[in-house]
Amino acid sequence: MEDMIALLRQSYIEKIEHHLDKNMIIILTGQRRVGKSCVLRLFKDKISENKENNIVYIDKEKYMFDDIRTYHDLNAYIDEHRDPKKMNYILVDEIQDIDGFEKSIRSYYEEPDVEIIITGSNSSMLSSDLSNKIGGRYKEIYVQSLSYEEFMDFHNLSDSDETLSKYIQFGGLPGLIRYGLDEEDAREYQMDVFNTVLLKDVIKRNQIRNVPFLENLIRFLADNVGKIISANSIAKYMKSQGETITSAAIINYMKTLCDSYILHRVNRYDIHGKRLFESNDKFYFEDNGIRNVLVGGRREGDIEKVIENVIYNHLIRLGYEVTVGQLQAGEIDFVCNKPDGERAYVQASYIIVDEATQKREFGNLRAIKDNYPKYVISMTPLVSKSDCDGITHLHLRKFLLEGLN
Repeated sequence: MEDMIALLRQSYIEKIEHHLDKNMIIILTGQRRVGKSCVLRLFKDKISENKENNIVYIDKEKYMFDDIRTYHDLNAYIDEHRDPKKMNYILVDEIQDIDGFEKSIRSYYEEPDVEIIITGSNSSMLSSDLSNKIGGRYKEIYVQSLSYEEFMDFHNLSDSDETLSKYIQFGGLPGLIRYGLDEEDAREYQMDVFNTVLLKDVIKRNQIRNVPFLENLIRFLADNVGKIISANSIAKYMKSQGETITSAAIINYMKTLCDSYILHRVNRYDIHGKRLFESNDKFYFEDNGIRNVLVGGRREGDIEKVIENVIYNHLIRLGYEVTVGQLQAGEIDFVCNKPDGERAYVQASYIIVDEATQKREFGNLRAIKDNYPKYVISMTPLVSKSDCDGITHLHLRKFLLEGLN
């Protein structure tokens, strides 16, 4: 099993190795239980084969490291286990659970015999805690839940409509391999992961008191994946239900959920005006399985929302920076950019079977007057890849296996 997992997550190991020996801290980020710890352990096993390497390994989710609570404790542990005659690899899993950890990292990362690779489940530690201390000398490697291809390999499934349906329903948490794809067991595990993230990375870290509202908010966002969200409209709705909460407080709650990587905020982009809007964004879940278990039921009633969530995550996996496209006459689900100037426009749909649906999904793309590639991705039967007036229609399975090709 470990050999199979190592093979499937090899791309992350290669990214770590690419950034070694560059006087940089390497940080694996992402939601808890997406596989960061596994990647770190696999890297540890690989470098341990070289007897010239000394490994200082700390896993803050294991009880034997409970005593390492502050940066003073971390310094003492590193100093005790460091070997001045070897290359020292300091590996710390879930480092945000150590108070003041950034002070320790700053002390060691410029040492010539030290490489630091850490994992974290809260993005604010990058934007404030760490970057303020070391001036941006770090490389973030974002670890996602399983892709469709990895999901098939993990669960020994072949590519089919049935397998895609399972991926849409269960999502890509690697830990599901221990339970199989039994709905009751999977639901229990997914809720356990969700509650752990909510408690450790949101409630405790941000000292949130109004926990019932937080739980209601995330379920609201789960039910409205892919829709434009206005904090003002949420505040008005809450007031109608007898609870007063400001839009500023709601925005702050949503930020804490995004900081924990359980949610992703996607800004809107004015395609013609070439500018970002400053409010009313969309939200997508890191793992559609967790999203589904929060909403409950089967996917017949909300399949388009989940497809959109799956497409968003895979676009990120392909290396795109994603925004929502805004036109005067409508909306483009995703504007996808890469640093080299590559751009693509993507519409997500379920099944296109009539002229009205085709006009809606293809019409907005036709209204964009530039020559960047345009795609509609759907689960329309018998469609693998086709062209419609210069717009490529891809089946979701083909997109998840081959990308925008």
